[in-house]
Amino acid sequence: MKKYLFTAVFFLLIFIIISCTNQRPAYIPDVDSSVFNFEKTANININNIIDTQDGIHSEAAGPDIIMPEWLRVFLYGGAGIVEMLRSYNNKYIFIAVSQGVNLAALNIWMERFSPGQDFPVYAAERIEKKMISSTTQYPDYEYGLFFEKLVKNAFCWEYPGVNKEDSYWIKILTDNASSQTYMAFVLLSIDRSALQNIINDMMTQTMTEVTPTRAQTAAINRLKQNFFTGF
Repeated sequence: MKKYLFTAVFFLLIFIIISCTNQRPAYIPDVDSSVFNFEKTANININNIIDTQDGIHSEAAGPDIIMPEWLRVFLYGGAGIVEMLRSYNNKYIFIAVSQGVNLAALNIWMERFSPGQDFPVYAAERIEKKMISSTTQYPDYEYGLFFEKLVKNAFCWEYPGVNKEDSYWIKILTDNASSQTYMAFVLLSIDRSALQNIINDMMTQTMTEVTPTRAQTAAINRLKQNFFTGF
């Protein structure tokens, strides 16, 4: 059922992007990234990386893959694991990814990536996924119009305090090893309490725009109470 839901939500988000107009701390332990086995990465095998922004050094034991710690950890376990690094304590991490055969174009994408203009897409996607994972039914049924309105507001909201921390590219062989492609990554961060306040304000504003039923109101209140658990 949720497979079809994601398809429906995708088209909803396309509509929102087109129609959108301008609107208005827990302890995180340090992580020793050396414990991660990069070769267990689901999407990218270390043996398929043939170049990086800093190059690959040859060693007697094999190639030395050069890349930032945050990217190595991200490729292992996602942005949530990056948030556990000491460098990003008390921050939410978002990582934008782009792929293509034209490195010059990807370098331009990384250089011109704007936190103010581009970040809302990634924030809205994370908010949408959290709402979907928190429901046992269709979110537009359990939360009513609150679901659609909140996602739309997330796309149109302002997120002061977002920082573009770093960017990096790698070059990989495709699965069949018959072609090569580049992958570019942009690391974004925002203070955890700041983003939580922004989302809480967004929820409050959204509630003034809808008229949920009693059951939907109860579901929305439960969502708000537990929203940042595992967010």
